[in-house]
Order: sequence, then C-alpha cells, then structure tokens
Amino acid sequence: MIQQYKKIDLTSNPGPLGLFGFALTTILLNIHNAGFYGISVMIMSMGIFFGGFAQLLAGIMEWKRGNQFGSIAFISYGSFWLTLVFIWIAPIFGLPKATNLEMGFYLFAWGLFTLVFFIQTFNGKTVGKILFGLLTLLFFLLAVGNFIQSDFILRIAGFEGVLCGLVAFYEASAIMINEKYKRNILPM
Repeated sequence: MIQQYKKIDLTSNPGPLGLFGFALTTILLNIHNAGFYGISVMIMSMGIFFGGFAQLLAGIMEWKRGNQFGSIAFISYGSFWLTLVFIWIAPIFGLPKATNLEMGFYLFAWGLFTLVFFIQTFNGKTVGKILFGLLTLLFFLLAVGNFIQSDFILRIAGFEGVLCGLVAFYEASAIMINEKYKRNILPM
C-alpha cells in the first residue's frame, strides 16, 4: 500500500494578503454605496486585481497550508469581486444589464453563503465573528436595497460596508504586526 503524505506549506501566512485585498476593495466600493462618488475604473480595477486576483492567490496559498476556511473564503470572495466587475462591464459587450431584482438575488445568495462562514466563526476569534457578522449584514442590506430600489438602504449599507472593510483591515494588520513582534500587540 502506498502511503500518502500531506505536505503543508507554512513558509508564509497568506491571510493578510487576502484580508487587505478584501478590506481595501470593500472600503472603496462602499464609499460609493454611501453616495460619495460613482462607479469608476478605480473601483473596477481594485475589484479585478486586489479584491479579485490577490484573494484568489491568497486562497490557493491557504489551501496549500491546509486551511479549508481561508481557502474557500478567499477564493470565493475573490470570485465575487471578479463576477461583480463583470456584471458592471458585460453590457459593453452586448450582454443585458442586470436588473435590480437580479442584483437583489445575486446579493442575497452571497448573504446566505456568508452566513455559513459567520456560523463557522462562532468558535473563533472575536474579530472574525465581527467581520463575518458585518459582511452577512452588508450583503442582506444590499439585497434589500436592490429588491425595493431604496437609495436610503443602499446608503446605510455603504456606511456599514466601510465599517466591515475597516474590520478586515484591522484583522490583516493585527495578523502581520502580531506575527512580526511575536506577541499580541493588536488583540484579535
């Protein structure tokens, strides 16, 4: 019988890369949702490259580390950013524009998906619970805002989304700083 060995790559922690990609892109998009500026190439390029590809890479590296939660989360949310940008640009290529109803269901589906991750954080660190709780709420607020076409709810979602992105930024920073100094400087 051939024995299989599980080789885990522990050369570096990809978590901060994925979290920073999520954080910055989420903050910038939700400043838009809060009504401060429109969708532009700035948000789309962040969505493709830092929110999308950087999170995909972080997810693959988490998989190599044997971290199922991190792998699925980063690959999925990286894919979220890529699909969102494609939804915005697809009409340029002749595909029909997504309706508010369709966007509501898209965002609701992501809310349900995120709820599964939130439940998994119950036995984890506080910052993870806060992050996935806020992200679940964000997707549901965005879904409702699209379903009923409420600029007010979308604006509230924007402010809540900035807070969500800031929590992810804090978590990424805490992981890097705590690992660098080999002690808990920023509590998690």
